[in-house]
Parts: sequence; structure tokens; C-alpha cells
Amino acid sequence: MTDGSQGMERAMGISHLGAAAAACVFVLAQGAWAEESGPHLAIELNAVAPAETGCLISFMARNGHPAAIERAVFETVLIDRAGQVERLTLFDFGDLPSGRPRVRQFSIPGLACDDLGQILINGTSACEAGALGEAACTEGLDLSTRTDVELIG
Repeated sequence: MTDGSQGMERAMGISHLGAAAAACVFVLAQGAWAEESGPHLAIELNAVAPAETGCLISFMARNGHPAAIERAVFETVLIDRAGQVERLTLFDFGDLPSGRPRVRQFSIPGLACDDLGQILINGTSACEAGALGEAACTEGLDLSTRTDVELIG
């Protein structure tokens, strides 16, 4: 072999190693994502906006379970900025298909959005999840917010 062909073989070997390393990183990242997003229900408080008669609260829900949740109704407590319970209500998220995000909006009459400090997911009133069982709505519940209103549970 000449020096030129040895250099080419080395470059190709490094190129193959780089591709193999990239593939390993991709597979590891996929595994980590699957672990993080394993069987769970994620609810994000996505927006809080004034409406004609009160406050419109928008959620993004993602069902990370292997099967659909046919109906999820959460007992929800709205808490004002002073930390006092403003009201207890039920939010019916309806059906939540597996692996597909869903937006759910709730109009709360007589509530000024600026007064809302926290939303507490207090538990479930109904969770129809077939073979997943009722725990599908509460165990591993992942709550987050994109607003200045805290979502807790």
C-alpha cells in the first residue's frame, strides 16, 4: 500500500467510527427519552387568558401510557394569589388517546385571571382507563406550566 491509500483508509476508518459513535448517541438518547416519557400522563397549564365572562384556562395533555384513557375528570382547586381557595371545580379532560397531545380549555365565570395564583389537581373524580386502571390518571402525573400560575398536585 502506498502512503496515500493508507491515509485514505485511516480517514474512512475514522469516518466509520464517527458514524458508529453518532448512532450510539442517537440510540442512547432515544432510550433516555423513552425512559423519561414512559407510562405517565403529562398535563401542562399552557395559557390563562381573560374571557368575556371570566377566565379561560388552557391545558395541553399528553397520554404517555400504552393505551387510551377514555375519560379523565380531575377535581381541581383554584387558589388566588393570597393563597386562599377561590373555588373547587371539576375539569373533564374527556378522552386522552395514547401518544397524542390534546388541548382542553375551561371557561371559569366570574374569575379574574390576574387573581389566579395556583391550580391544584386535588385528585380524580373519574378515570376510565380500561386495562390501565384508575391509577393511570394519578400515578406518575407530570404537571408543568408555561404561565405565571403554578400548577401543583
